[in-house]
Amino acid sequence: MSVINPFLDPERQTELYGDASRLAGRSNALMRAKTAGRPVPDTIVELVRAHHVRAGRLGVALDIGCGRGTSSAVLATLLRPQRVVGLDAAPALIGQARERTRHLPGGQVSFLQGDFHHLPLPTASCDLAVAAFCLYHSSRPETVIAEINRVLAPGGLAVLVTKSLDSYRELDQLVTAAGLDPRAERHESLYVSAHSGNLAALASTSLDVVSVENEEHVFTFDSLDHVAEYVATNPKYDLAPGLYGQPDALAAVLHEFVPDRPLTTGSVITFVVARPREARA
Repeated sequence: MSVINPFLDPERQTELYGDASRLAGRSNALMRAKTAGRPVPDTIVELVRAHHVRAGRLGVALDIGCGRGTSSAVLATLLRPQRVVGLDAAPALIGQARERTRHLPGGQVSFLQGDFHHLPLPTASCDLAVAAFCLYHSSRPETVIAEINRVLAPGGLAVLVTKSLDSYRELDQLVTAAGLDPRAERHESLYVSAHSGNLAALASTSLDVVSVENEEHVFTFDSLDHVAEYVATNPKYDLAPGLYGQPDALAAVLHEFVPDRPLTTGSVITFVVARPREARA
């Protein structure tokens, strides 16, 4: 039984992100289910264009928690900064990010493996810092935000993105009803350390918040097989060993215990735009 929030448990990071295909499978299943809500990378670009005084001639854009490089590629293509630097703690994800961006001009995008509590960039070296869906992987998100403030140049911009605490609660209900994890509805939210309700306050510990936007994203899984693709590697649930990472086996259990019909769920996505403070530690 899980005791520690898996996103905050250092001992589970290799299990969660040591194989990029697991994250890819989960992310692809969720994106196929999406029926409402703008693409997050595109929304980040819109916010940068609206709030950055030099959006048309950015220097370094830092993509923190870049994962498989989706946002890094969009930032490079649509904003065309001099350089995009993607940072992630997982070597497997960095490897896939490099592969996914190899078509872009040489030197435009590069990737670093590192700890976002200690950003491996000089002070005041970035015009833009993006932290999308990663701050809740830290029990000390304020430390990450202080580092973002440190690396931002005067006039720079930060865009922070997270989810609501109750994201995908209908999935929790389904997993409980099928007996896959009877405690599914009682597990701590994966997003507890940085969520829609506290992100602006977290940002204001080191940055000056200029804009907060909330957008409802809706997802409809068209079948139990589709649900199983997403749930099979979802770290929130305590699945039996023979089911974790096995969507076909998981789907078989779902079909046995619950009706096969579409499932609609959702999440509030929060975007906080902020600027650096002049005084830095």
